Amino acid sequence: MNVLTIYIIKEVVKGSLIAVLLLLTLFNLFSFSDELKNLGRGGYDLKQILWFLTLTSPRVFYELVPSAALLGSLFVVGSMANNREIVAMRGAGLSIAWIIRTIMLAGLLLVTVAVLVGEFVAPSCERAAQLLKTTALNDGVVMRSQYGMWLREGNSFINVRKILDDGSLADVRIYDVDETHKLNRITHAEHALFQGNKQWRLDSVKQSEINSQQIYARTEAEQPWKSSIDSDLLKVAVVNSDNLSLYDLFNYIDFLKQNNQKSQSYELAFWSRLINPFVTFVMLMVSAPFVIGIGRGTSTGARIMMGIVIGMTFNIFDRIAGHVGLVYDINPMLMAMLPSALVFCGALIAVRRVS
Repeated sequence: MNVLTIYIIKEVVKGSLIAVLLLLTLFNLFSFSDELKNLGRGGYDLKQILWFLTLTSPRVFYELVPSAALLGSLFVVGSMANNREIVAMRGAGLSIAWIIRTIMLAGLLLVTVAVLVGEFVAPSCERAAQLLKTTALNDGVVMRSQYGMWLREGNSFINVRKILDDGSLADVRIYDVDETHKLNRITHAEHALFQGNKQWRLDSVKQSEINSQQIYARTEAEQPWKSSIDSDLLKVAVVNSDNLSLYDLFNYIDFLKQNNQKSQSYELAFWSRLINPFVTFVMLMVSAPFVIGIGRGTSTGARIMMGIVIGMTFNIFDRIAGHVGLVYDINPMLMAMLPSALVFCGALIAVRRVS
């Protein structure tokens, strides 16, 4: 690896890291503005908001790397083109293919860092962030154990054994104690459905009233239950693709299929996560024709604007393709690969025209 190769790799990586830090800062500023709407609700104060943004930053970093690679390459290699460094390289006998290959080597370093963060740091941080936010907003006490999730609301201790994908609950137990901390009521429901405005509906209810003299038991088909515990608090235990690594996603998809449950959304998340490193190389390939040929002499502001437009267009197209695949039950792998494959083919055609 010669000096020129190291120089290009170092500049592209440096430009991309600066771009991802700027994008991450901008994204967190918008997120901070959104989170301020919940300031003062429950125990959600400024410290909690800052911790939430810190914990979600690894996931955002992982998602922003492809766009940052595009912006960094447009800015750094574009500056080389404006300074006639690219012309000098080609005059020295270096081909466009060599320049693109060197840019891709820089992309390999970026992808390595992104994968390490996305697979080993982001999932656990995302789980912690969601648990932090939901428990603070509901000002409740939450504990997860082998017997499900435990919550406390006043003098009631609630045990939820199962949380279904639609946010409803199964196998719910409510233990009520009096002011002297003696157990006076046990309620068991096969199913609980959130109906909004702090109202739940308990189905197939068995209830036992306990006093010093006797225990009185009764059953009801359904029973209203008023609780300040929001359904979002319980969703922290629902499997979320953002909270899982690729290996965990693969195992969970296999579990859903074995139990004849829908897995399309998780399969789409799996293939999107798997293809995300490839998207970084696609973005670097897209930047090549703009900086090597047709973009020569273009100002820095114009290059950044091109990068933003291209990145936003790709992200919108990618999300639309994913949702279309889910609606029409199209193969998740195909819909995850389609946007990147089309853009990559377009970039190859543009590079050949420049060559």
